[in-house]
Amino acid sequence: MAFSGTHRPPKLKTSYKIQRALTPLHTGGPIALTPSGGHIITLLGPEARLTSVHTGSVGCTFQGDSSGITALCLSPSGRHLCVFYQSLALRIYELPPLALPLAQGSGSGSSPPPVPPLRQIARSHDAPVHTCTVDRTSTLLASGSADGVVKVWDILQGYVTHVFRGHGGVVSALRFNMPFVDAMGAKRGDGDGYGAGRVRQLVTGSVDSRVRVWELDPSPDEGEGGAGKKHQLLEGHVSAVRGLDVSADGKWLVSGGRDGVLLIWDISGTQTSQKKGKGKGKKAELAKTIPLGGSCEAAGIVRSEEDVRGAGRGKDVGGRLRLWAAVAGGGLSVWDASEGKKLLVLGSVAAGEEREIVDALYLPAIGSLVSVHADQNILFHSIATGLPTQQLVGYNDSIVDAVFLSPLAPSTGMPEPADPTTEDTHLAIATNSSLIRVYNTATNDARLLPGHGDMVLSLAGSSGGKILASGGKDRSARLWALCPPPAESQETQGAEWRCVGICDGHAESVGAVVLSRLPPSQDLGFLITGSQDRTIKLWDLSALLPQADGTWPSEPSRPKSLTTLKAHEKDINALDIAPNDKLLASASQDKTVKVYEIDYTAKVRNGQHAEGDLKLLGTCRGHKRGVWTVRFGRNDRVLASGSGDKTIRLWSLQDFSCLKTFEGHTNSVLRVDFLSAGMQLVSAASDGLVKLWNVKEEECVTSLDNHDDRIWALAVSKDESTIVSAGADSVITFWHDSTEEEAIAAEESRIAEVAHEQDFLNYVSLKDYRSAILLALSMNQPKRLLNLVTTINAARAPGKKSITGSPEVDQVIKTLGQADLVSLLKHVRNWNATARTSPIAQLILHAVFKLHTAEDITNAFSSQKNDKPEMNIDGEEDVQKRKTDVSLKELIDGLLPYTERHYARAERLVQDSYVVDHVLGQMHDWLLDDGDVAMA
Repeated sequence: MAFSGTHRPPKLKTSYKIQRALTPLHTGGPIALTPSGGHIITLLGPEARLTSVHTGSVGCTFQGDSSGITALCLSPSGRHLCVFYQSLALRIYELPPLALPLAQGSGSGSSPPPVPPLRQIARSHDAPVHTCTVDRTSTLLASGSADGVVKVWDILQGYVTHVFRGHGGVVSALRFNMPFVDAMGAKRGDGDGYGAGRVRQLVTGSVDSRVRVWELDPSPDEGEGGAGKKHQLLEGHVSAVRGLDVSADGKWLVSGGRDGVLLIWDISGTQTSQKKGKGKGKKAELAKTIPLGGSCEAAGIVRSEEDVRGAGRGKDVGGRLRLWAAVAGGGLSVWDASEGKKLLVLGSVAAGEEREIVDALYLPAIGSLVSVHADQNILFHSIATGLPTQQLVGYNDSIVDAVFLSPLAPSTGMPEPADPTTEDTHLAIATNSSLIRVYNTATNDARLLPGHGDMVLSLAGSSGGKILASGGKDRSARLWALCPPPAESQETQGAEWRCVGICDGHAESVGAVVLSRLPPSQDLGFLITGSQDRTIKLWDLSALLPQADGTWPSEPSRPKSLTTLKAHEKDINALDIAPNDKLLASASQDKTVKVYEIDYTAKVRNGQHAEGDLKLLGTCRGHKRGVWTVRFGRNDRVLASGSGDKTIRLWSLQDFSCLKTFEGHTNSVLRVDFLSAGMQLVSAASDGLVKLWNVKEEECVTSLDNHDDRIWALAVSKDESTIVSAGADSVITFWHDSTEEEAIAAEESRIAEVAHEQDFLNYVSLKDYRSAILLALSMNQPKRLLNLVTTINAARAPGKKSITGSPEVDQVIKTLGQADLVSLLKHVRNWNATARTSPIAQLILHAVFKLHTAEDITNAFSSQKNDKPEMNIDGEEDVQKRKTDVSLKELIDGLLPYTERHYARAERLVQDSYVVDHVLGQMHDWLLDDGDVAMA
């Protein structure tokens, strides 16, 4: 009996290739963003890498030293990256064109070689540098070290322009003051973009709670050596200063500290006029204090054209100046400077110390604030809407489960054709965390779902993909749904995942969850959970319904448990429901798989309560170790299970006997699923491999390798075109079905080969040896080339002067290009290793050495190093062609020993021929002597 109607057998899949892979992005430390926000520079251990924000592909890495990175910054032009290391070294890199604002891209899927430094300074400071910044002209770099010393560097020339001493502790914040044209429209100075009559300044903050304003240009009465000798000391904070920013006109300075306040300073009088007779600058004045209610980790000024035009008008504090602040436990906020009130709160307040903000960046080009959290996650916020636009997960740790979701698909109970654009649009993953990650499969965007009190162990999706179920170590199961924004809102980004149901009742961790399989009509059906308390519970979800407008109630519902069954003697690892919702299978550490009959009656409108029960039908015994995974077949009445004994077993649901056993993994099989209407299996194991199996032949079709550790998670899309694997190495790999593509490519290759073969035969018949030889070399067919030369040499005309037997072939060898000459010599090396083909190899080798000079041969091999590596269709270096490159020394080392052996054998044959001649001569003389005796 089949679970569904008969179908035309689908075409079996033979191969999958990597579509993309989401690798760890950030493991802590400073970050930088390109001006347009398209690429981000993060730290993965001691390595800095540039990654596409939208796709997650790695653009490049930067060649560092063995020590860690303490500070980095990117120039506003997006061309230079300045990195300080624990070894006190400073390295300046020039970003490749990929990272420039006008040439952004998603990358080719594999990172190119590390970018070498443009300039390197072995000892930049006497103590580690913890903060650095670049001025808006992208020419000056400021760095502050742990000993309180601040240095200013010329980026292009690589020398120190200023050294400032005065801070009594670690320098914690830096900001250049390079004013634009003033608000009244004064002329710019000499086309450099600075305000007329103003000087350049550097504002520094330290853990000693003081802010200092240093002048980079000397005043007229101080001379050239007076820069930095005098500075303004601003005292107002009582804790470390973490954020500094200066308004566009250079009038207002904003400082934020861990004492929980924003201070606004009027520093317009601190700037000494460049013109003589204007006098010295006045002392800066504290204009306003804004309490934040928490430790400030970063602060700045919101810049826009409107703010720049309005800055400085009137005598109110800051004019239309708006400030932003990042509070460690309070999120991001935007403030009005004149009134001192909060205008906007971006995102929700972080939950717990692990979610606190440790740093924040402002991107004026896209109007976004970017917050960096203690759990290595990076969140983008739109200042215009106040909503999160994208979230990058820095590090997932070990991934234990994954499931595809389709929250944007239409809700229909009828089996209509699925819209590919709304199917499997999201991927939920569970990690060593209480937060569930939900990725958008088209981008690198992710959302974190807080709610569980401990690590999430298992995930499951509803039949339509709209509801997510999760089970965790907090002994509860939760149900999640994507809640749309209010009807009056036009912002689609306002939709968020919320917990809509909580199932409490287990005494231990919930290690397995599964939702009913049939398409929903009015309700969600039921949920089944398995726990380490060795029980299985059946939950009624008929009351879990969205409201009429599609939204969900603000408070999660509490579904009722219909039955509890003690199922196994040890932990329950996995559950699965048959496609018809009539059978349940459970896998346990007690080495068994059990099958139950599900008796569920949904709640009806007349008030009758829902009823449910589980009845044991049979037990599948045969695994020698604990069973990690179990899945029902799509059509046939079979069951597949994977175990710690490294095998996959196929079970009959008629008598629960083992039908087939699949062996091939070298470690525990952790996940298994059916493909191609049950005709194939896909499995993942602790050996880091994903294997594709044919059920009928019981053989492995292909092995997919992109993981360095055990694979805990395996998810298959509805159309089976995509397989996602993830595991303990924190890598999420998207495998795309390439069976059709490879079949088309193979057919095209076969057609091209037939065409080339016919062309080759035509050239030979026409005695166009040049075209025939060049075609054989380009097609990399040494056998055809060998047969051709052998035939020509065998038909050598007597008395005709030729090395190879044909003057035309001699001329072809003489005029071969460098690449073709190298290819020919590679074939000769291979032929020379076999006694049967060595005569032809020696013949061609003689022709090459006779018709080419040693300089020609040397140049031919040297050209290999100068040629750019060949690229494949994905823009990547062709590894196969790169591996075939050989040096002249390697060629000679391969030719010489075999050639010496061939000549030694020839010499032995010559010597043996003398012996034969001698024996024959003696026999002849003996015959003649006998004849004379007979005649006598």
